[in-house]
Amino acid sequence: MTMDLATLAPLFALLAAVGVFAGLIAGLLGIGGGAVLVPAFYYVFSALGFPQDHLMHVAVGTSLATIVFTSQRSVRTHAGKGAVDWDLLKAWAPWVASGAALGGLVAGSLDTRGLMIVFGSLALLTSAQMGLGNPKTRLGEAPPQGPTRAAWGLGLGFLSALMGIGGGAFGVAILSLYGVAIHRAIGTASGFGFIIALPSMLLFILTGWGEPGRPPYSLGYVNLPAFLLITPLTALLAPYGARLAHKLDVKPLKRTFAVFLGLIALNMLRKAFWG
Repeated sequence: MTMDLATLAPLFALLAAVGVFAGLIAGLLGIGGGAVLVPAFYYVFSALGFPQDHLMHVAVGTSLATIVFTSQRSVRTHAGKGAVDWDLLKAWAPWVASGAALGGLVAGSLDTRGLMIVFGSLALLTSAQMGLGNPKTRLGEAPPQGPTRAAWGLGLGFLSALMGIGGGAFGVAILSLYGVAIHRAIGTASGFGFIIALPSMLLFILTGWGEPGRPPYSLGYVNLPAFLLITPLTALLAPYGARLAHKLDVKPLKRTFAVFLGLIALNMLRKAFWG
């Protein structure tokens, strides 16, 4: 497939704009940027005319690859503000990583339509929680221990890997339900990104190895040109978003983003069911 510069230039410009937005959102709300990147990658690859068979896998895998790098800068910035609970992060890490690995394996057994339904459904639930959830609701006054922590961690990693997100959207909600202050929840949840993205990205590379119909220059289900274009932008902008999170009231921003994410989710479900 050959495409001229006039076709590629606006698509690359769109991806660059998406990278800037995703980086800011990642740092500002602690959500890893994947909620923006996955649908953006999918629509760009579709616009380029690549076969649909594995497009959603490539979108999710490439998003996870960018989060490996973005999350590190974001968590360092939040840590500089004293907003990362390292003990909590270390306690949750084994369970979150295990869930992410399982999610990466399950994703390889789904087709593109199945992944679209998973992403759209979970993104819609995330949107509803972000926009309508009561910040005063509590399941406890401290993060859970033992089997409850294991269950939350496994679920967090599993669902995040299936969606191609860094876990912040779920992580902030879970930690807030257990009484963690919002800025500390955002900062700590930003650390889930690397824990989720690394094992699940490796599995997306392995399960996609040799699959036909992927966009050119894809390493398994990770598209290298998109990764190389987006990663520097998201990594550069994530710390600025993290700094803004400590200066702004993030609640109205979360509600605005919730509406945006809800529209993306509904459109993804529309395409999955009706094309």
